[in-house]
Amino acid sequence: MGLQIMNIVLADDDADDRMLFEEAIGEIDISTKLLMFNDGKQLLDHLLAPDAILPEIVFLDLNMPVKDGMQCLKEIRENEVLRNLCVAIYSTSSSEEDIEETFVHGANIYINKPNSFSALKKALARVLKINWQYHTSALNRDNFLLRL
Repeated sequence: MGLQIMNIVLADDDADDRMLFEEAIGEIDISTKLLMFNDGKQLLDHLLAPDAILPEIVFLDLNMPVKDGMQCLKEIRENEVLRNLCVAIYSTSSSEEDIEETFVHGANIYINKPNSFSALKKALARVLKINWQYHTSALNRDNFLLRL
């Protein structure tokens, strides 16, 4: 069996954040294919396309124009085809309210956007190396917020 390529999707309206994310993913020793979108509507249009290859993990920024991360999360969880996608909230917000609300709506993990490139790389490496099939069965508040 060849190296499996991990399909990753990022929805984030901040171009600098997208660039850093792409760079960090590129430096992690996992074969990945990254698709990036500027807002939640573009993301959902992509995921719902008939020929879409569903990603192993979706990184969602909460504050985006057109359709924000929270709306995306709810729509993903309500959709028969997308329901089991692994969703990582990737946000600058560290408000308890946001963390709680995304947990309640079924996000798999919450990542505060790190303020350094090395911290970002470390966070992404940790998230990508989680075996989600096992992780999601033991989903609880203690392991929901990724602490670096």
